[in-house]
Amino acid sequence: MSIQFSSLRGIVLLLFVAIPFLLFFYVNFATRPYRFADFDRVEPQSVAIVFGAGVWDDGTPTPMLADRVQAGVDLYHRGKVEVLLMSGDNQSPDYNEVDAMRRYAEDRGVPREDIWIDRLGLSTYETCWRAKTEFGIDRAVLVTQQYHLPRAIYTARQLGIDAVGLGVADWGIYTRASMVSYSLREIPATLKAVVQLSRTSSDSR
Repeated sequence: MSIQFSSLRGIVLLLFVAIPFLLFFYVNFATRPYRFADFDRVEPQSVAIVFGAGVWDDGTPTPMLADRVQAGVDLYHRGKVEVLLMSGDNQSPDYNEVDAMRRYAEDRGVPREDIWIDRLGLSTYETCWRAKTEFGIDRAVLVTQQYHLPRAIYTARQLGIDAVGLGVADWGIYTRASMVSYSLREIPATLKAVVQLSRTSSDSR
């Protein structure tokens, strides 16, 4: 009996460890047709959703955020999108991602009227949820780093947005230690996203 219990416990432990990795690889595989690294492969859309990624104490974008916004600006100037939705954290007066994003885009020639602001994009899920429910977006280009893009696209599409994504280069751009940390963090983050989306689906029935 004890041997059977030990074997069962081993199987449960193995599944507990394996499931997050299996979901991570599934999401990466399922979103592959919708992910692009080349501007020319992105079909014209109305809106690009740019995800927040942190600002410095002086209110300027971190390199990762600046790269995301720059990619959105490039999409705009190439005629791929008509509007940029800047979605990020602005819960307190002392921390404001979205105004930093807006200023960066305006300084590079995007008119203010073509920049939408979502000050409550506190997570990937909330950015996608609010894009759908608050801004009425049904189709969009998502702009973020390549490591984050599978989860972002999966989340958006599960929430009813016909989303493709432009992946901003990351490995070889940021430090190796940072990219290892970000990439490993995507494994539990993907598990959380799948669970959260399953609850959203259940609640909407």
